[in-house]
Amino acid sequence: MNIIDIIIYIGIFVFAVTGALKARTNQMDIFGAGVLAFATAYGGGTLRDLLIGIRINWMNDYIALSLVVAAVLIVSLLKKNTGRFTATLFYTDAIGLGMFTIGGIERSLDNGINEVYAVIMGVMSATFGGLLGDILSNRVPALLTRGELYATACAIGGTAYLLMRNAGLHESMSLVITVIIVVGLRVISKTKQVTLPKI
Repeated sequence: MNIIDIIIYIGIFVFAVTGALKARTNQMDIFGAGVLAFATAYGGGTLRDLLIGIRINWMNDYIALSLVVAAVLIVSLLKKNTGRFTATLFYTDAIGLGMFTIGGIERSLDNGINEVYAVIMGVMSATFGGLLGDILSNRVPALLTRGELYATACAIGGTAYLLMRNAGLHESMSLVITVIIVVGLRVISKTKQVTLPKI
């Protein structure tokens, strides 16, 4: 198991928790929570792998499946006082965005995708699962509504990661800086209400 695999596993758990919380908001049962957690955690990576034309990375991966199950169980056990947990989730979700962006970029580059499209695949890996979860829970997808920087934060972070990678910066340092960029952009966009211009 390498650092990219660890990054992807952390992202899977974070986004599975996000999906389970969406299920709770929509008063679904534990099966519905499992479906939403699975779709949110796996949606982006599945689409990326299909577009690249490689074997879907979570197939036969019991570690990833265990992380999704654990996320659903943790959310189901937190019957009260979830406000603080939900607030914390904003930051863990932002960290997950940065990690999934990097994981998607690295997976794409390893399979011969050029750098521009690797960033696109990275953004897709980080955001498509949330979009799928919103659709399944009958919400207007947050990715497509005007609000906090989301996919844009991933694109900026992913571009910065590639620049640092090409400059020869150590992989761990590039990882940390990229996650800081994505988290910083998410926090700034939320607190300062920074949005993209209307069309």
